[in-house]
Amino acid sequence: MKSSGLPQPLTLRKFWRTGVVDFQALLTPEVTRLALAGLAAFSIVGILYAVFQPMLSGGSRSEKRLKSIATRAPSLEAVRRTKDADKRRKSVQDQLRDFEQREKKKAQKAAKVSIEERLDQAGLEWSKRGFYVFSAICGVVMLIIGMLITGSLLLNAAFAFIGFFGLPRFYLSRRRNKRIEAFLNELPNAVDVVVRGTKAGLPLAECLTIVSQEAREPIRTEFRRIIEAQAMGISLPEAVARLPERMPVAEANFFAIVVAIQSQAGGSISEALGNLSKVLRERRAMKGKIKAMSQEAKSSAAIIGSLPFIVAGVLTITSPSYIMLLFTDPTGNIILAFSAIWMVTGMLIMKKMIAFDF
Repeated sequence: MKSSGLPQPLTLRKFWRTGVVDFQALLTPEVTRLALAGLAAFSIVGILYAVFQPMLSGGSRSEKRLKSIATRAPSLEAVRRTKDADKRRKSVQDQLRDFEQREKKKAQKAAKVSIEERLDQAGLEWSKRGFYVFSAICGVVMLIIGMLITGSLLLNAAFAFIGFFGLPRFYLSRRRNKRIEAFLNELPNAVDVVVRGTKAGLPLAECLTIVSQEAREPIRTEFRRIIEAQAMGISLPEAVARLPERMPVAEANFFAIVVAIQSQAGGSISEALGNLSKVLRERRAMKGKIKAMSQEAKSSAAIIGSLPFIVAGVLTITSPSYIMLLFTDPTGNIILAFSAIWMVTGMLIMKKMIAFDF
């Protein structure tokens, strides 16, 4: 057993027996050659990897570059969308600020609305002079009726006052409220027509022209005024902004704000007007629910308010001599005057209690 491979087993056996390794005995020529060969192979592999690694990783680098571009593109798109959203938000804030200022001015001028504006809002083509002539005719008619009923000067003056100041303004207010209500009922349909037209590719002005020709009154008249104002050189947002002056309701303000924001910030006008149409219909449904819930109180107020007149009519038929003392005697006239004042006060209070603002 004198071969070259014997020292290693003997050395290992000696290690297991004594626990001491003879390193000099391990460094045989065969082991040295194997170590040098492994070191040379490792060096060659390292050199080859250093030379060919850039070529092998070119695909991965291109993939990384494409991924970085792909991740950068959404970020640029997000930045652009953020800028557009900020611009739109600023435009909305400016429009809401203008809307608030208009509302404040409208509240300040609510008690100073001229007769011409009321006539225009009521859809009457009367002039201020024509309204006063109509009031004078009503006053004369009521004075004649008072003279036929009673000979009291105070009651005749009361009849004339009601005829000159009460009846014409009551008629004007009722006509104005009915026209505004018709406008609110028809506005969602008109907005839907504009939405369908814009989705079909028509410009907004053309859609408004179609509404001014096909819609019901008073939408037809109001939108025709917008088209006429635009034909005279006024921009479309400014022409639409005049709509709330003729129709002093929140819905008209909403429509003007949407058109103004779209003209300044851009965006989908069909989507904005579609949302507006939904809001208008929800508001109308809410008004209907509130009206139905308050109808009981209105009926009670109407019954209470009509009771004095019903009782007076029954007494006039059954005991005319008894009830006529209120009209012929001066004391009865004073009683009637105070009763009328308290009656009107009670009606106004009940009207205020059952009135709801939207």
